[in-house]
Amino acid sequence: MRAVRFHRHGSPDVLQIDEVAVPEPAAGQVLIEVEAIGANAIDTVLRAGGTPWDRPLPGTLTGDVVGRIARLGPDTPPGVVVGQRVAALSEDAFADLAVADAAFLAPIPADADAGEATMMSMTAPLALRLLEAGRVPAGGTVLIQSAAGTVGHLAVQLARFFDPKTIIGTASSAKRLDFIRELGAEAVDLTDPDWPAKVREIAPDGVDTVLDAVGGKVFDQGLDLVAPLGTMITYGAITTELPTVTAMGLFGLKTVSGVGMLGWRQARPDEARADIAEVTRRWQSGDLRPVVHATYPLTDVVRIHETLDARANLGRLIATT
Repeated sequence: MRAVRFHRHGSPDVLQIDEVAVPEPAAGQVLIEVEAIGANAIDTVLRAGGTPWDRPLPGTLTGDVVGRIARLGPDTPPGVVVGQRVAALSEDAFADLAVADAAFLAPIPADADAGEATMMSMTAPLALRLLEAGRVPAGGTVLIQSAAGTVGHLAVQLARFFDPKTIIGTASSAKRLDFIRELGAEAVDLTDPDWPAKVREIAPDGVDTVLDAVGGKVFDQGLDLVAPLGTMITYGAITTELPTVTAMGLFGLKTVSGVGMLGWRQARPDEARADIAEVTRRWQSGDLRPVVHATYPLTDVVRIHETLDARANLGRLIATT
């Protein structure tokens, strides 16, 4: 079967299509015949290399796949059957067939859009869990970094259900800022050196919840904007600069929490499955509108990564097999 690999680190052109053996689903896994794959921005960082999370070469690309179950591994949960259409997170997603954990599949209707459906397995549940962990108060203020991206644009929409007074989203281009406004949030240009002052103009008393996957200086600036009794959520570091927090930075009765989906699934599997069911329900009811920026064939994976590198996507980028 075809699968995307990179045999050295570097720019998007290191990505290539290899012929590899069909993976065998292990215990608790399923093999999925892939229709569509949702790309993750973190894979651009892993592809480039030089990060704290570099993996052995040749490298694979993670993603959320949609397709039909082709084979069951041993000990799969009851109700999981061959032929079922599902969405699932996979560590080797950009391929004709992918293995995934059968315990966290999102059932997908036969007539549902495959690109939108890729966001039901991990990215939309992550956005919901970030907000829950962020303890968003009714009437409060939420700051969502990278609000035009895959997780960010879903978090902006889901934040409305917490009844905040103000939702603020950051981005780094005029198109992305307009997109954030279309989603109903206040937009702040992250390339402006004085962006924290722009946030303070909107929220003079600080913000109650910050969602950050940027890291580095942006994390520090965001933490400074958190109001007393507020919460800072970190769920990544696209800059590869992992946040560090001093005790002094928390003396304003601030809380910093780290959120990762794999850790959440391990710690609270039933609640993680409930998150998948909840975002899927909101999507099917029309309350959540996942946005697909563009769709490319698997063979055009380089174009997908060029777009991700340029931070030009509004919503998610999709590959199809």
